[in-house]
Order: sequence, then C-alpha cells, then structure tokens
Amino acid sequence: MAHYVDGFMIAVPEKDLARYKKLATAAGKVWIEHGALQYWECAGDDLGGEGIHYPFPKAAKCKPGDTVVFSWIVYRNRKHRDQVNKKVLADPRMDKMYREQMKTPIFDHKRMAYGGFMTIVEKGE
Repeated sequence: MAHYVDGFMIAVPEKDLARYKKLATAAGKVWIEHGALQYWECAGDDLGGEGIHYPFPKAAKCKPGDTVVFSWIVYRNRKHRDQVNKKVLADPRMDKMYREQMKTPIFDHKRMAYGGFMTIVEKGE
C-alpha cells in the first residue's frame, strides 16, 4: 500500500538539540493524535562523505556546531495528509509551540527544506 510522506530537513545547533527534541516530541504527539500514521525525527550521526555525494550538512547550510535533523510524517495518502494537517494547524498546542519557539528560535526557519512525497517503493515493517 502506497503512503504519502511529508519530509523535512533542518539545521539545529547541537547545543539546542535537547530543546528541539522536547519540541518535536510534543509536536509528534499532536500529529499522531490527529491521525498521522508515523512521526519520525532523526538527528545526524554519520554525515560525512564530502566528495562522494552532496552531504546533508551542506544541503542544510549548517554552520559550525550545527547538526542536521531529518524528519518525516507518514499518512495514508495526500488527502489524509491534508485532513490531518488542517487539524494540526488548528490545534492551540501548535500555536503555543510556534510562539514559544519564535521567542528564542531553536533553528532558522529559512534554512528548512520541506516537501510532500508519494511513496514509490515500500519495504520492511
């Protein structure tokens, strides 16, 4: 069964990773409560490879001390994604999280990459 996935890539200062994890944990709870099938947030661990391919830190425009956070949310299909996101955006918890995050930003929103993707191959659990 094909799914629909929203994907994100951001640069997060390593010193703020614990703050980001707290924010992402709260946001993930909201997405799952509103119907998302899966919510993943992953911090960079093995980001080398300069010269072999285009590394994530370069793509995320990381500054010294930053790491890459690669995230995705899984839905049944695009229509389901749109329905879930409408509920998420209307949830007052998200507005509160956004306002708090903007007071002391954890990451630079201008360096965030985002897109919606139709799955073309699915293997595993």
